[in-house]
Amino acid sequence: MKKLLIALVALLPTLAIAAGGNNEFVKSPEQAINLHDNESLERGLGLFQQYCSGCHSTQYQRYGRVAEDLGISVEDMRNKYMFTDAKIGELMENAIPAEDAAKWFGAAAPDLTLVARVRGADWVYSYLKGFYTDESRPFGTNNSVFPLVGMPHVLQDLQGLSTPIYETVNENGVEVQKLVGLEAATGGKLNAEEYDQAVRDITGFLVYSADPVKLEREAMGWWVLGFLFIFFVISYFLKKEYWKDVH
Repeated sequence: MKKLLIALVALLPTLAIAAGGNNEFVKSPEQAINLHDNESLERGLGLFQQYCSGCHSTQYQRYGRVAEDLGISVEDMRNKYMFTDAKIGELMENAIPAEDAAKWFGAAAPDLTLVARVRGADWVYSYLKGFYTDESRPFGTNNSVFPLVGMPHVLQDLQGLSTPIYETVNENGVEVQKLVGLEAATGGKLNAEEYDQAVRDITGFLVYSADPVKLEREAMGWWVLGFLFIFFVISYFLKKEYWKDVH
């Protein structure tokens, strides 16, 4: 029994890691992103398709797989979220050919399937809230997370625009204006709380898109841990039976 307790203690770190996979990625003021919340993920899909998919793709995802994972019927997927003549089993590519995008914007818009995995969900969340007025930029906006960003604020009609707050600082003997914050955005259709929810929805969809089998993998992990525990107990008592006459 003493050896059994020692083995259980050794397994505790593994169990703690598995239990820690609660799918909370970005802590917003009110709630975290939850990959079990299909309603939020579907809202994020809708916002992404409406505001982002014209330039950005999620080309490692298929419409049919997303519909199945989020509990969306094929008919609803076609009518609500597919804005091209693509088939339900095809990849979710954007509407602009890469060559044309590079010619019009200087560079093709990056695919966003894995952006939440590469940069992190908190980066995506902060980026979508980081746009502010900057008349020196081609589209009249800049971003506090990605300075000199080459894209417009596509969610401007929802959020409005923030005014930057600058502070004069001395860098190597030269006084420069440093961005230290943003004032509350104005002019959008949504208030601050509603826009936070919209950003969480989009971020949640991109987190799902970056690792669509995460929940399945975590669920399978519990079965594996359970099997290893049962196998360990059986092995322990089998070992005792074999060695009971050995002194």
